Amino acid sequence: METFIILRRGAWESEEELDDAAAISTRIADDDMPGQVRWIRSYVISEEDGTLGTVCIYEAVDEDAIMEHAQRSELPVDEVLPVINTVVIRDDP
Repeated sequence: METFIILRRGAWESEEELDDAAAISTRIADDDMPGQVRWIRSYVISEEDGTLGTVCIYEAVDEDAIMEHAQRSELPVDEVLPVINTVVIRDDP
């Protein structure tokens, strides 16, 4: 599997909406697309307009699998970036 960063800008109005979307996304990845997509983590960002966005780290067989997962999960995708390497200085907080 390859690693990808997915940007989702201003997609949610509240943390509750984000939690609901995360539950659906997890179920789709784990139950419907095992071996194709794996959600690793997300960083939640506060947008200037008060909405919430995310920077998500996924593993997937390819970008098409990322897009299929997003479509099935009804998640927006603003940008998908393939990761070519990881440099870890410190563990995530």
